[in-house]
Amino acid sequence: MAVEETRATESLDAGPCPIVDALEQIGSRWRLVVLHDLQDGEKRFNELKRSTDASARTLSRVLDDLREMEFVEKRMEPDAPVATFYSLTAKGESLSPVFEEVESWAGEWLDACSE
Repeated sequence: MAVEETRATESLDAGPCPIVDALEQIGSRWRLVVLHDLQDGEKRFNELKRSTDASARTLSRVLDDLREMEFVEKRMEPDAPVATFYSLTAKGESLSPVFEEVESWAGEWLDACSE
């Protein structure tokens, strides 16, 4: 009996850990919105602000978090006024199939978004 209990405990411990870890990285509402929005390519801060409907403070914090976790990179052009652009890193781009699968699932199982 002890061997079976140990195996059951091991399978429970190994089960959801990668999913929980992944959701801790990208799971906040604003992180997901920004990561999804950047799937279309590089955007300026104000473009992201308009398209995500996030406040400047929230968007700034989220972009800093995503840069720290290496999902997003920042590029600045020194023109007057300074232009700041954000784009996905390879790590961020690797989420594209995840978003496609979630969109496919949502299209099948959830009611359409009401805008």
